[in-house]
Amino acid sequence: MAPRTTVGDPSPRRVRPGGPFVTTKKSATSKKTPRTPDAAVSAALEAADRARLSDGTQHDPHAALGAHPVPGGVAFRAFRPYALSVTVVTGELRVTLHDDGEGFFSGLLPLRAVPEYRLLVEYEGTVLDTEDPYRFLPTLGELDLHLIGEGRHEQLWRALGAHVTTHQGVPGTRFAVWAPNARGVRVTGGFNFWDGTGFPMRSLGSSGVWELFVPGIGAGEVYKFEITRPDGSRTLRADPLARRTEAPPATASIVDASHHEWADAQWMAHRAGTPVHEAPFSVYEVHLPSWRPGLTYRELAEQLPTYVKELGFTHVELMPVAEHPFGGSWGYQVTGFYAPTARLGTPDDFKHLVDRLHQAGIGVLMDWVPAHFPRDDWALAEFDGRPLYEHHDPLRAAHPDWGTLEFDFGRREVRNFLVANAVYWCEEFHIDGLRVDAVASMLYLDYSREPGQWQPNEHGGRENLDAVAFLQEMNATVYRRCPGVVTIAEESTAWDGVTRPTHHKGPSGFGGLGFGLKWNMGWMHDSLQYMAHEPVHRKYHHHEMTFSMVYAYSENYVLPISHDEVVHGKQALVSKMPGDWWQRRANHRAYLGFMWAHPGKQLLFMGQEFAQGAEWSEAHGPDWWLLDPSYGAAADHRGVRDLVRDLNTLYRDTPALWQRDTDPAGFQWIAGDAADDNVFAFLRLDADGNPLLAVSHLSPVVRDDYRLGVPEDVPAWHESLTTDAGRYGGSGVTNPDVVKPEPRAWHGRPASVRLTLPPLATVWLKPA
Repeated sequence: MAPRTTVGDPSPRRVRPGGPFVTTKKSATSKKTPRTPDAAVSAALEAADRARLSDGTQHDPHAALGAHPVPGGVAFRAFRPYALSVTVVTGELRVTLHDDGEGFFSGLLPLRAVPEYRLLVEYEGTVLDTEDPYRFLPTLGELDLHLIGEGRHEQLWRALGAHVTTHQGVPGTRFAVWAPNARGVRVTGGFNFWDGTGFPMRSLGSSGVWELFVPGIGAGEVYKFEITRPDGSRTLRADPLARRTEAPPATASIVDASHHEWADAQWMAHRAGTPVHEAPFSVYEVHLPSWRPGLTYRELAEQLPTYVKELGFTHVELMPVAEHPFGGSWGYQVTGFYAPTARLGTPDDFKHLVDRLHQAGIGVLMDWVPAHFPRDDWALAEFDGRPLYEHHDPLRAAHPDWGTLEFDFGRREVRNFLVANAVYWCEEFHIDGLRVDAVASMLYLDYSREPGQWQPNEHGGRENLDAVAFLQEMNATVYRRCPGVVTIAEESTAWDGVTRPTHHKGPSGFGGLGFGLKWNMGWMHDSLQYMAHEPVHRKYHHHEMTFSMVYAYSENYVLPISHDEVVHGKQALVSKMPGDWWQRRANHRAYLGFMWAHPGKQLLFMGQEFAQGAEWSEAHGPDWWLLDPSYGAAADHRGVRDLVRDLNTLYRDTPALWQRDTDPAGFQWIAGDAADDNVFAFLRLDADGNPLLAVSHLSPVVRDDYRLGVPEDVPAWHESLTTDAGRYGGSGVTNPDVVKPEPRAWHGRPASVRLTLPPLATVWLKPA
C-alpha cells in the first residue's frame, strides 16, 4: 500500500493548481486492480449532477459524491479536477475508479455495505493519500440547526465558522456558514490552492446553513467561502464567524484553535461581587495600535497593565478590537466581528493581554460596533448575492453618515449573529464590559435622514422597533450569561430608559433598553463649552456646569472625555482651555478634579492624563516624549499625570465618590449659584453619610476667607487634595491647617467654614 501522508505536509510539491496534495513515491499507484468499465458506467453521475457540481450549484454534494449502496454493490464517486486518477483503498482492496472526464471518477464495487475507505488521488508527479470529505455525516446536530433557525443560538460561534475537530474518528476541520440565498457554496483556501471546485458544501435544509468536514487540515489554514449567487455569478467571501483573520490588507480567514490557559480565576470569581454602579469605576481609554505604536498584544501585556495600575484606573476601555480593513476607521468599521485584529497578533495573544490586565486588578472594557458594517465586497455586504445582514430596503440599509450598511435588526438570524457576538467576547475573551457604539443611530429611523428618506414604524413613530428589541435582547442575554459584565451605551439623545431594566416600561411605553451605564454626552458638551470660555465670561455660562445635576439621576452615567473629543479639530483637552500655558494646565487640572468629584463614572482618553497639547493621531499615538526628563517642560506634564494618579487613588479610597452615584441622596449642593465667583461647591455622601466636600474655583485669582455652608455634625475638615499643589505644577496655594466650622449660618446651613480658594483649582476636603 502507498505510504500514508496527510494534507498540510510542510513541503508539498505543487504541480497543478486546484488540488491539495503532498509528495509520495511514484510507485504508490503501481499496484492497481483492473478497471471495470461496465461497473464504472453504472456508477457514473448523471449529466445534471455533474453540471451542478461543476457550476457550484449542488446543494447536496454528499448525495452525489462519496460511497452509496446501489443494486449490485457500493458506488464510489469522486470529483477531483486536475487529477490523473482516483483509487479507492479499503482494507486490502484497491480499486482505481473510472475516469468519467472533467474531473469526475466513479466505480461500482461488489460490496454488501459501505466500508471505511480512503482515496489515493494521483496528480502529475505526486499522489495524495486522503480521507474522502463526502463519506462523513453532518457535523451540526438538529438542536444547533433549530436554535439557528429560531435566532436563539447564544453560542453561535461554536456552530458556525471553522472548527478543528475529530469527526467519526478522523481529525480535520468542519466548516459551516449561513448563506440562505446561495445556489451553492464551496470552501476554498490554501489547502486546495484556492480552487474550491472539488469542495462543495452541503445545504442543511431550511436553516440556510452550508456545511463540510474537510479531513486532514488544522489550525493555521487560510480559507474563504466561494458562493454561487442566485444569478449564477460567484463571489469569494471571508467567513463572518472567523475567529482569526489574516492581517490587513489581506482578507482571508484562518482556522484557529485556542491553547490559552487562563490565570485570572480570582478576578473572574469576584467580578460580580459589587454592582458596577456602586463600585469605583474610572476608565482609561486606549487605542491599542497607537498607544505604543509597533507593540504586539504580548508586548502591550508587559507595559499597559503596569502603566494603568500606576495611574490607579480601575478599567481600560479598548477602542474596537474586532478586525477591520482600514486602520483610519479606528476599528469602527468592522469586517471580522468574531476576530481580534491580526495587526497585533493572534486571538490567544489578545487573551494573554486581557489575562495580564486582570491579574493586575484592571477590568477590560471593549468598544463594540453592532450598528453598521462596511461595504467591502469580500465581507458581509450582500453576502450571498442578496441583502442578508443588511436591511432589504435600501433606505433602511444605507447609513447616511458613514457610507456603511446598517444591520437588519428585524431578521432573527442577524440579531442572533450580533447577540451571540456580544456573548462571545465576554465568554471567550473574559471581557468585563461592552461599550456599544452609535446607539442613537440605531434607535431612530430618521437618524441623519431627511423627510422622504425614511418611513415611520407601524405605530407612526420614528423609533426603530427592531433595534429596540435587539438591544433589549442583547443586554438581557449578556447580563444573564455573564455575571459581572457591564454594558455601556454611547447614546447622545434623551431616549427614555437607556439604563432601565428591559421589563420596566417608562412613560413612552417602551421597556428599558437594559444597559448598565450610559455615556453622559450632555455633561461632556456643556462642561467643555463652559471651560472654553475666558474666566471673565464664565459667570454668564454658569448653568453649563450645573445643568447636568438636573438630570444626573435619570440614567446611570459615565462622564466621558473620549477620543472623539480630541480629534478632527476639536483640540486636545488642555488645548481647549483659555489663557497662557500655565492657565491652560491649571484649567485642565481643575476640570479633572471637578470631573472626578461629579456624580457618575469617569473616562479619560490616553494622552489627556499628561496634558498632551496636540490632537490624537492614530498614526503616532500619544506624545510620550513630553514626559522625557530631557524635555524642558516635562515637569509640567508629569505634574498633571501625578494629579491623575492621586485623583484615582483618593477616588478609590473614598466611597462617597462612587457608592451612591445613582442615588440622589448621595449629592448635595453647597453653592450651585455662585456665578459671579465662578465657584461650584457640593457634598458627596457615601452609604453611611460620610461626606466629601468638593469646591471648584474657576477664576484666575486667589479668594481668601471664602465662606461655605457645611454640615454642623462634622467637627473639622482637612484638605485631602488641591489641583493647585506645587507638585502638580500649580501655584501652591493650599489650606494646610485643619478647618473648623463656625456657628454661622451660610448657604442655608447652620455652620460654615472659611477657605482659601486657589486660582483655577478644585479642592477636596474630608472630615478630619
